[in-house]
Amino acid sequence: MFDTDILLQDSREILGAVPVTLAMALTIFLLSTMVGSLFAFVEYRRIPALRELVMAYKVIFKGVPMVIVIFLAYFGLPPALQFLFALVGIDFNAHQTPNWVILVIAVTGCVAAFQAEIIKGALNAFDTGQADAAYSLGYTRGQLFRRVLFPQVALTAIPDLTTSMMVIMKALSLGFAIEVVDIFAQSQLTAALNFYYLEAFVIAVVIYMVIAYIVTQIADRLEQALRVRT
Repeated sequence: MFDTDILLQDSREILGAVPVTLAMALTIFLLSTMVGSLFAFVEYRRIPALRELVMAYKVIFKGVPMVIVIFLAYFGLPPALQFLFALVGIDFNAHQTPNWVILVIAVTGCVAAFQAEIIKGALNAFDTGQADAAYSLGYTRGQLFRRVLFPQVALTAIPDLTTSMMVIMKALSLGFAIEVVDIFAQSQLTAALNFYYLEAFVIAVVIYMVIAYIVTQIADRLEQALRVRT
């Protein structure tokens, strides 16, 4: 039976994992967006050789399940880093890399492939005639980017980037496989101590819903602000 008396006690413990989860999610979102934007620019400009490498990267990371990428990073990243550090003569024990760092790197690598598609789609939706008009008015490349290109590309990409943020939040639950404790993992650990699994998972669902609502509201306000600029 559902026990409402345990909700407050479990809520305190599970809420303790929210700051860590949000910090990892925001870090992954920012890093993956930057990497994805770089990849999208390479494809948009059709830069030889690099474009083929980016396409291969996207095929790999969009096709391989994220949990496999996480395990590959968990077992393969520390030895690889140790080898690289040894080559350049840096005395650093990469085997002590925190698991949360490995998780952030692995999820960033996967999400960047999808972010690249989102940014590329937004770039392709940009009317190049506006760039010609801006140049005819004496705009520099920097002014074109800040005043014309970026606001419109960001406006087009915001809905999909909002979805990406929630995908990242859910992807972090896979970190429990390598002992990284997020909201979902904390709810499992809390329930394992008192056996109130239903209550713990209901609390986790409510927390995820609140975060999703807040993210959506922020995205809507940002979209409205950009629409005024454009």
